[in-house]
Amino acid sequence: MSLWKIAWRSIQQRAFVSGLTALSMGLGVALVVSVLVVYGVVAQSFHRGGEGYDLIIGAKGGKEQLVLNTVFYLSEPVGNIPYSLYEDLTDGKLAPYVDLAIPVCMGHSYQGFRVVGTVPEMFTELKYRGDQSYEFGQTADGRPGGGKGENFKSENPFDAVMGSTAAVRTHLQVGEEFQAVHGSGEGGHVHQQRFHVVGVLAPTGTPVDRAIFVNMKGFFEIHGMEGTAAHKEHAGAHEGHGVHDEHDEEAKQITAILVCCKQPNPSRFADVVAGVINKGPTAQAVQPIRVIADLFEGIVGKLEWVLLGMAVLTVIVAGISIMVSIYNSMSDRRHEIAVMRALGARRVTVMVIILLESILLSLLGGGLGLLLGHGMIGACSSVIVNWTGVDIGLLQFQKIELFLVPGLLLLASAVGYLPALAAYRTDVAQSLTNTP
Repeated sequence: MSLWKIAWRSIQQRAFVSGLTALSMGLGVALVVSVLVVYGVVAQSFHRGGEGYDLIIGAKGGKEQLVLNTVFYLSEPVGNIPYSLYEDLTDGKLAPYVDLAIPVCMGHSYQGFRVVGTVPEMFTELKYRGDQSYEFGQTADGRPGGGKGENFKSENPFDAVMGSTAAVRTHLQVGEEFQAVHGSGEGGHVHQQRFHVVGVLAPTGTPVDRAIFVNMKGFFEIHGMEGTAAHKEHAGAHEGHGVHDEHDEEAKQITAILVCCKQPNPSRFADVVAGVINKGPTAQAVQPIRVIADLFEGIVGKLEWVLLGMAVLTVIVAGISIMVSIYNSMSDRRHEIAVMRALGARRVTVMVIILLESILLSLLGGGLGLLLGHGMIGACSSVIVNWTGVDIGLLQFQKIELFLVPGLLLLASAVGYLPALAAYRTDVAQSLTNTP
């Protein structure tokens, strides 16, 4: 009989205690797996949020706030910039360096989700996650959403497109209407003009899933129809037009511009554009990937080490429970060990059997932990997608998980050494005499 079979038979003889010991190890490993997978996917989604464009141009102020607001639709806008900057990037002096410029306007919300004014090219020309195109499909929970829908058109000022998570949480489907609220919180002024939902984006796993996008023309026009008293007077002077004059300087303020620079050297052109913009008095240009990396490492990166440290500590405690379990069983197994020795087994052989028992318990617990960790993530994936927009699947593995098995083997060898040493030192004659 092989030493592995002998170790396995020993575990079977104490099935209940061994099962509890393996379960404690499994729970610790499940915690480690959950932290690694969730952190890895969140990190990936966080960094990919700023992919697809080279620069963000916005009002002068905090770079982090500009990125948080423009990329993740969090915080409040730093301020507004003149529409003429957008024109400089598309038809002006900076146009030779720019391949694509997407204006965005902030300042409204619906049921807690940001309403973002932009242009149709946001979804026809701009890419996400490097090279993926936006598609119109089912919502995050699989609902048809009243049909796939389509992108809004520039000639229809009050068309809107829903991000997948926003569509699920607001229950808005293609063909339905909503009224934007001024500001990012509840209690703001509700605009009378209704936006018409024409499409629902397929899930992207980016912040786009948690926003509502409307035609920028309509975004300007609701300000013209329900703006300040000065705007109302101006609208009255142009009665019959039905909308606010699009060339009014105040109405043509925008929040930010997403810029993709031309190939073959977009980074060099980005530096040129950023240099020109940053020298001016009204706007700043930032590279979102750099700012996002600094934000992530400064906020989430430190939290990962804390959570991972706690998870690893749990595994170590579980490993110690294996040592205690085997060591406590040694008093009941001295006669068994003495018989093995009397039948010709060497001290080293007995010691190896105890170490193999520790390794088997650790591997059983590790396998159980992998199943539990990924099973829990898979079971909660739909909830996580609905609440955060981050897609975490059942088979979402991280490369660092490959180190779990070698780590468990080392831990099992370490915690199994003490009971193995006790077995090694067992006095054969005394054990046979005390237990005839």
